[in-house]
Amino acid sequence: MSSAAPTAPDAAPEQAFRLADQVNRRPRATRLLAAVRRHRADLLAALIFAVLAGWLTHGLWPDPGARILALNPEDQTLYEWFLAVDARALLGDFDLLTDRLNAPDGVNLMANTTVIALGVLFAPVTLLLGAPVTFALLAAGNLAGTALAWYLLFHRTLRVRRVAAALGGGLCGFGPGMVSQTNSHLHMTAQWLVPVIVWLVVRLLRAADPGPGTPDQAGNTRATGPDRRRLFTSAAGLAGAISAQVFIGEEVLFLAAITLLVMAISYAVADRDLARRALPGFAGGLAVAAGLALLVLGYPLWFQFAGPQGVADGMFTPAYFSADLSSWWTLSPLSVAGSDESARLTTGPAEYNTFLGWPLLLVAAVCAIWAGRRRLVFACVAAGLVMGALSLGPEVVLGGTRTAIPGPYALIGGLPVVDGALPMRFALTLLPIVATLLVLAVDRALRSSGRARRLVPLAVGVALLPIFPTPLPTAGRPAVPEFITGGHWRQCVPPGGVLVPVPLPTPKEPWPMRWATAAGAGFGLPEGFFIGPYGRGGTAAMGTFKQPTSALLADVARRGDQPAIGDEQRRQAVRDADFWGASCVALTDDAPHAESLRATLEQLYGPPTRIADAWTWRV
Repeated sequence: MSSAAPTAPDAAPEQAFRLADQVNRRPRATRLLAAVRRHRADLLAALIFAVLAGWLTHGLWPDPGARILALNPEDQTLYEWFLAVDARALLGDFDLLTDRLNAPDGVNLMANTTVIALGVLFAPVTLLLGAPVTFALLAAGNLAGTALAWYLLFHRTLRVRRVAAALGGGLCGFGPGMVSQTNSHLHMTAQWLVPVIVWLVVRLLRAADPGPGTPDQAGNTRATGPDRRRLFTSAAGLAGAISAQVFIGEEVLFLAAITLLVMAISYAVADRDLARRALPGFAGGLAVAAGLALLVLGYPLWFQFAGPQGVADGMFTPAYFSADLSSWWTLSPLSVAGSDESARLTTGPAEYNTFLGWPLLLVAAVCAIWAGRRRLVFACVAAGLVMGALSLGPEVVLGGTRTAIPGPYALIGGLPVVDGALPMRFALTLLPIVATLLVLAVDRALRSSGRARRLVPLAVGVALLPIFPTPLPTAGRPAVPEFITGGHWRQCVPPGGVLVPVPLPTPKEPWPMRWATAAGAGFGLPEGFFIGPYGRGGTAAMGTFKQPTSALLADVARRGDQPAIGDEQRRQAVRDADFWGASCVALTDDAPHAESLRATLEQLYGPPTRIADAWTWRV
C-alpha cells in the first residue's frame, strides 16, 4: 500500500502547466538542436545542393568583381547593372522607368528581365559588397534553391522517399537547361517559387474537391462541399506567389502556367469524377487568385506593355530560337559526357535547354510505363509531349537543317504574350516533368521487395550520370577605372547626372555599363543594352539608334582612323550632348584606339581635364 499523500483533484492540471512552462523555458539552443534533429535529412539535402551549386560556380569566387562567366559576359554585365539599379530601392531612388540608361528616354524596367524582386531582396548585399557578389550568390543560389524546393514538393506532396525526392530535385535544379541558363540568365534560373505555385494549385484543388460524399442513415449519399476557408487561403497564397514571380521572371511563370494548364486538362480527362466534383470550386479559387494578383500587378503590367518605353510584342524570332529535334537525344557540352561539337544544335551556350540525352529519355519512358499513379503519370506524359513539341518552334529543324515540316508552335505563334517566350525554352519544363516520372518509379521500387528495388534506381542513376554538370567556365574581367571606383566621377557629374563614356555601350559591347554598376548606378548613361521600342513604330528592339556623334566615335574605336572634324561635326556634338543631358564625357587609356579617340574628342569638345586615370570633357 502506498504511503504517498493523496493528490488533490486540481494537481494534474497544475503539473501540466509547470511542465509546459519548463518546456517553454528550455534554452533556445536546445530547441534549435531539436529542430535540426527533426529535419536533419532535409538539411542534409539542402547542404548537398548548396555544395554542388557552389562547385559549379566556383570560378567566380573568391573575387566576383575580378571574374566573369566566360560564355556569356555581355548578359552578366547587363544583370549586374539591373541589380545595381534595383538596389537603389533601398535608398528611395527607384522607379519602373529608370533614367540611369538610354538617357534621356530611360528604360522600362518591366519590359526588361530586371529581376526586381531579387534585386530588392539582395539590396543590402549589393550596396555593401557590390553587384558582382550579388550576381554570384544568385547564380549559385538559384540552382540550389530550385533543387531544394522541388525536393520538398516531391517528398511532402507526393509522399515519396527522400532519396527519390532528392534525385528529382537534383534534376530540376541541376539539369542541362538550368546549368546552361546559369550563364547569366538569372530570370530563368530563379525557379524556386514554381514548386510553391504547384503546391498551392494542388492545395486549391484538394480544397475544392468535396469528395465522393458520405451516406446518411437513409443510405443516400450526401456531398460535404468544398473547404471554403482553405480554398480562400490557397487562392490568396497563389496570388502572392504569382505576384512575386512576375517581379522575378515572367517567362518562367508563363511556362509554368502553360504546363499546369495542360496537366490539369489531362488529369481531368483521366479522372472525370474529380473534374465534375472540383471544377466549380477550383475555377472559383483560380478566379479569386487572379483577382487578388491583379490588384498588385495591374499597374506594373500596364506599365510594361503601354507605359513609357514599354513594348507590346516580343523581339526575338521564333524560327531562330527553335530547338533542334536532334538536340533532345544529344548531351550538353556542359555535361561530363557532352561534346563541344553538339553546341551547333542551339543558338548559344545559355540555351542548352533540351540536351537530355537518349539514356535519360529512354529510362524516363520506361519509368512512365512502370511508375504507377496512372493519372499523374498520364498528365506528366501529356504535358511533356506538348511542351517538347512546342519547343521545336514554327518549323521542325533536324541536325541543323530546316525540314519545312510545320511545328505545333505555328498554331500559337503571334498570339499576345506567347511571342515573348522563346520556343526552345519550353523545353525547360521537361526537367520537372521527367523528374516526377523518375521520382515515382524510384519510390515504387524502393517500396518493393523484388529485383526492381535495385534495378530501377540503378537504371535511373546510369541515365543521370552522363548529364552530370561540369563547372561553368569563367575568365578574368578588366578592372573598372579608378576614375569610377575612387568616386572621382563626382568631380564632373552630379549624382543622378549623365556621364558619356567613350565609346558608348551597345548590346554587343555593354562594357561601359560596368562603370555605372561599380558606382551603384549613381549616374545615367546614354544608349546601352536593354529592350525598348525602336523608331516611330515602337517595335521591340535591343538597344536604340545611335546619335551621329556616338556613331562617329564608335567608328573611330572600331577602325582607329581619325576622321576630319569640321564645324558641322562640332555643332552636332553639342546638340547630341544636349540631347543626352550630359554633364561630362570620359575616356580611359584602355579604350580601343584610345589615342585616336582622344584626338577626335579634343577636336569636338576642346582640351580635356585629367581626373585620376580618365580624360574628361565638361559639355
